[in-house]
Amino acid sequence: MGNYLFNFNPKVMNFKEFIGIDVSKSHLDVFIRRPSLHAKFNNNEAGFKKMIAWIEQHIDCAVEEVLFAFEHTGLYSLPLSLFLNEHQYDFTLIPGLELKKSMGISRGKNDKQDAKRIAEYAYEKQEKIRLYQMPSDTILKLKRLLSYRERLVKERAAFKGRLKEYSTFLDQTENAFLFESHAKMLAHFNEEIKRVEKELYKLIKADEKLTQQFKLIKSIKGVGPQTALVMIVLTNGFTSFEQWRKFASYAGTAPFSNESGTFKGKTKISHLANKRIKTLLSCCATASAVRFRYTV
Repeated sequence: MGNYLFNFNPKVMNFKEFIGIDVSKSHLDVFIRRPSLHAKFNNNEAGFKKMIAWIEQHIDCAVEEVLFAFEHTGLYSLPLSLFLNEHQYDFTLIPGLELKKSMGISRGKNDKQDAKRIAEYAYEKQEKIRLYQMPSDTILKLKRLLSYRERLVKERAAFKGRLKEYSTFLDQTENAFLFESHAKMLAHFNEEIKRVEKELYKLIKADEKLTQQFKLIKSIKGVGPQTALVMIVLTNGFTSFEQWRKFASYAGTAPFSNESGTFKGKTKISHLANKRIKTLLSCCATASAVRFRYTV
């Protein structure tokens, strides 16, 4: 799906060294390409500082001439991204699928080898790679709150499902405590979801540009506030995609030809898409179609 998955800085540099980093929850496996050196550091600020000191000892150029590369792993890679951004070190985030497909046939897997492969990938693709640009603080907060809301909604759905099963198979009088407890939990989830949504809208209203984007997206028939928020977050305020066609490809709504030699198959969409936004857009299209059907 390409580098347009993320928010990138068009700045281009001639890097003299390439650092591949395999990020896990607790550790970073760091590989310096040219001297072919590997080391492990803690995934926290103290570990990041030790990593920079170790790199400076083993490279023959300034750290400002180094490109750091690692895979996007959500919360695990966020502290490292914030540290590198704060100290103005150049880095890029590589989509996991793109990295996997670039490796070809490979046997065996460990963190050191993964870090080495990332460094080699950055070296081979250096002319095409663009530097990562951190989203604004507001976008980062929106992203975390939206993820939290999704977890709450899933938990609420699970409780609703169990309560429905209990209502079908259990006597409510004999199991009063069970039914009461589930009812309280559902009420609690509803309240928490409302609180999260209130905070989301508060963040949007505090940013004039995001407020305008939010209003424009919601003005589209069938698109609700949650879809509007997800689109803003996934596109980093519509700065991650150079063209609307790339966003359509990312969202899984763009058709692609299916031809090879004399074979001419049906034009269809690719399964390589963000299923989250694809599902939301499909629901919006269905809602809009139903609404149109009953208004004509």
